[in-house]
Amino acid sequence: MLSTASPPHFLGASRFDQSGDSSFRDSVASENTYQSFPSAAPLPRFLGAARFNEGGDPSFRDSVASQNTYQSFPSVGNSSVYGLNTTATQPAGAEPSEYRDDPRDSEFHGDGPGGAESPHYLAEKRSAYPAPRAKSKRALIIFGSIAAAVVVIAAIVVPVYFTVVKPKSSNNNNNNNPSATGPASPTSTATSGGLVVVTGGDGSKITTQDGTTFTYNNPFGGTWYWDPNDPFNNNAQVNSWTPPLNQTFQFGITRIFGVNLGGWLTTEPVGTYPRRAPALYEKYQGTTPQAVDEWTLSEAMAADTAGGGLSQLETHYQTFITEQDFADIAGAGLNFVRIPLPYWAIETRDNEPFLAKTCWKYFLLAIQWARKYGIRINLDLHALPGSQNGWNHSGKLGSVNVLNGPMGLANSQRSLDYIRIIAEFISQPEYRDVVVMFGITNEPQGTMVGQDALSRYYYQAYQNVRQASGTGEGNGAYVSFHDGFLGLSKWAGFLPNADRIALDDHPYICFGGQSDSPMSSYAQTPCTTWGSTLNTSMGAFGLSAAGEFSNAVTDCGLWVNGVGLGTRYEGTYPGSWPVVGNCTPWTDWQTWDATMKTGIMNFALASMDALQNWFFWTWKIGNSSASGVVESPQWSYSLGLQNGWMPKDPRTASGTCADQNIWSPPLQPWQTGGAGAGQIPASVSQEYAWPPATISNAGAVTLLPSYTPTGTIATLPPPTFIVTSGKSVATASAGNGWQNALDNAGEMVGIATCSYLDPWIGPSAAPPSPLCSSGAAARAVPEPMMTPAPRAS
Repeated sequence: MLSTASPPHFLGASRFDQSGDSSFRDSVASENTYQSFPSAAPLPRFLGAARFNEGGDPSFRDSVASQNTYQSFPSVGNSSVYGLNTTATQPAGAEPSEYRDDPRDSEFHGDGPGGAESPHYLAEKRSAYPAPRAKSKRALIIFGSIAAAVVVIAAIVVPVYFTVVKPKSSNNNNNNNPSATGPASPTSTATSGGLVVVTGGDGSKITTQDGTTFTYNNPFGGTWYWDPNDPFNNNAQVNSWTPPLNQTFQFGITRIFGVNLGGWLTTEPVGTYPRRAPALYEKYQGTTPQAVDEWTLSEAMAADTAGGGLSQLETHYQTFITEQDFADIAGAGLNFVRIPLPYWAIETRDNEPFLAKTCWKYFLLAIQWARKYGIRINLDLHALPGSQNGWNHSGKLGSVNVLNGPMGLANSQRSLDYIRIIAEFISQPEYRDVVVMFGITNEPQGTMVGQDALSRYYYQAYQNVRQASGTGEGNGAYVSFHDGFLGLSKWAGFLPNADRIALDDHPYICFGGQSDSPMSSYAQTPCTTWGSTLNTSMGAFGLSAAGEFSNAVTDCGLWVNGVGLGTRYEGTYPGSWPVVGNCTPWTDWQTWDATMKTGIMNFALASMDALQNWFFWTWKIGNSSASGVVESPQWSYSLGLQNGWMPKDPRTASGTCADQNIWSPPLQPWQTGGAGAGQIPASVSQEYAWPPATISNAGAVTLLPSYTPTGTIATLPPPTFIVTSGKSVATASAGNGWQNALDNAGEMVGIATCSYLDPWIGPSAAPPSPLCSSGAAARAVPEPMMTPAPRAS
């Protein structure tokens, strides 16, 4: 009998009689296969080929399979189901051999003249049908001939498929086309260097671009897929319960099991120790300036020409996170990564010391690796010009200068431009099925800037994203808003009917009051502390997720609070903090016993169950260069996997929080891009019109420096892929970095006759007076106005 797994890709075209009879054929494919598969199952890869008549006739074949069942499936008019069998050895004008799938025929495997058959679908046919009983010596001869011919055919037929047919259909994969789900068994394609494996599952061998190899370990049914001649193929599936990239992720139904790639493209002291280089920050603790954030780190590195200068950051990008990390993330049962990205991935201005544009190249690699392993990305804009929160991970430790202080408006205008630039890139069809969430601003200080100003900023950012992407399911990413530390409940009902928005919460318990209670006492703390809050928000707002959380219940760990700032637990953090205890038992993970590991495991499981949709912070904490080991172990997912305090399968967390009254799906239709999506009431649009009338710690916007949209837009460059087809070599189309050509406003830049402060000046500075020479002030701050409605898809 047939396998009950996903339907083989070659089945379906032969379900009906060939003469126009709409009844099922007397075959296994007709009688058994599709009776058990839901209508939403992936379509056969070559089914469309059977829709047309033979001999180049472009009209539909007279069959139900051609005319009724899959009329929307793209196909090739000059081929047919007989393409499974070679015709190379047939006399000119001869009819092609019959396609056979009758289980009563010993030759139903589809062998063609001379015993040849299509190697690309052979593995799938064999996995779906039982091996036929040998009835004669002729059958043995046929199968012997098949084995001899497969190598030859693989070098001819498969390259044609992957370099001619597949590239044509792969453009549709980016529109959530479920027809191209990749095979689980290893498949090869030919390149100028020989056969290269392009897909495989658990136990398959991976060869990376630099030639290193490793074994793919994924016990959850994941299938990787990477064909260099088809670089935007979305066939990969990270695990059996998460849809492949060429199908829609069902937010609110399929849970987000994610992990942050913290400290990679946006560095910060707690998580930036690369594996094969000296610790970035520790190296510059005795220098002037002392490295406490990426600003001072960049200055110290730039001055250290003998030590490699600023290029040390690129070495960090190259080594801290690699392709194998993505493979390991997939193998851990996770399905998402959240990648913090700084604004200097796009550009820097004036005296900003950051290494500009370089980390963008590695974000493009992240997209490539995520695509290969079926992982979806939440891109988080983690650092904004002037700093949105004054913390080290925003680029510069110190003051808040976004929506706050005299440069609060100008920095916000610039930040909104960067959101727009990123949105235009990730909304392109080549990327939108991989980068499916966009966290527009990480951890803004909502309590400082005020919810009104933050809400207006969020709404303008939302408009910028939807202007780039259009509205409706499949058009661009979910727009994720951090709660600004105001609490999830403060955002209930925000932007009714908005198209695919999400609320981001970062529930940490380690930065408040400290306790010396044992780890075992925290087993249900996440359930009682976070569970009901997230459940309520899923109903009152919509999709709500924990963009960050960790296993830490104390603030112990090297530089968890910042370089040289000590810990609350030991009473060394600035302010009046009592001494609770010594941090060593919380950081010396090599001595942890089974009780401690079990306690952390129970806390992790409770956190995952309570939060429902989550991103652990972080995947990796590198070794300290001083001690040679990880100094903040409760923040590292991978270290926990290796040492037994993180679950091998995150699904085991389900049910940890007893009687939690988990929110029941689905989300409202507009919340997932369905009916009504984007139809925000006009009264709401007016309520949140940009800019706000005032900026906190600065006053009326009309009295503050502002920018004007007259600059040249800084578009993001796409990757370059060289595609080989036969003797021809070409560069694959990777988009031009800008999805909506009608979005043609200039970039926000200064007005030549106006005065500006340093973007990082702080709220205590007074704005320039006068702001501009005669006539310029009127152009500097436009009247608040509604942004035009985003274009429809």
